[in-house]
Amino acid sequence: MGPQSDFQHDTIPTLFTERLIMRPFAVTDGPIVRELAGNVKVAENTLNMPYPYPEGEAEKWIATHNAEFIEKRNLVLAICNKDNSLLIGCIGLQFNLALGNAELGYWIGEPYWNKGYATEAARAMIRYGFKKLGLHKIFANVYVTNPASAKVLKNCGMKQEGYLEKHIRHWGSYKDILVFGVTSV
Repeated sequence: MGPQSDFQHDTIPTLFTERLIMRPFAVTDGPIVRELAGNVKVAENTLNMPYPYPEGEAEKWIATHNAEFIEKRNLVLAICNKDNSLLIGCIGLQFNLALGNAELGYWIGEPYWNKGYATEAARAMIRYGFKKLGLHKIFANVYVTNPASAKVLKNCGMKQEGYLEKHIRHWGSYKDILVFGVTSV
């Protein structure tokens, strides 16, 4: 991927959809991140989510976002309800710019499940990755035990490209992974 003229490498973007604002996290978001992401039903479906979620860990994580974006490694955004600005989840792209691709990841707090927020946010992030960052491919890995997330990816135009048996050790056992992907063309 060559540099894009409209990719501001030093400023994390804010994205807007019909119902959502996806903005840079603020350190003050830490307590709500800990509350939402510290839910066992959220943590069990994400690879790197600490559980139980330690006090102060969200603030440390948030403090890394700007440098990781400037270094072209990650883009992490808070998903917020446009009507009331409530933080409801997180979405991000982990870049491999040498290969022209990025891995999509997200989580939504349990009180906000089954409302289409993950699909809406993922569609916007995929669009941003292709149109603004010039990525060729965006992919995602989902535990086989998380069919709701697989449905989100399918609803965003991703196709299942693989099934990796006992691929990742998570919480003491090996889990099967579904691999999804979509290209810009």
